[in-house]
Amino acid sequence: MKARVTVMLKTGVLDVQGEAVRFALGTLGFAGVNGVRQGKVIELDLAETDAAAAEVAVKAMCEKLLANTVIESYKVEIL
Repeated sequence: MKARVTVMLKTGVLDVQGEAVRFALGTLGFAGVNGVRQGKVIELDLAETDAAAAEVAVKAMCEKLLANTVIESYKVEIL
């Protein structure tokens, strides 16, 4: 079973990398980009065969390692 975790900075947390990308896009001539938020996608290949159990396990992984829950939020998709 596969799982995909999308991790993004929480609303209100300054996204320095996103701002750097926004600025770079402007200097390359891509006008009209008012904001960029950058995150990460983590794909996991799991041995688990039960979707509910897999989701519980992946959420635990996020809470312990994959996301800094103080400043980041995450979304889990079981594929």
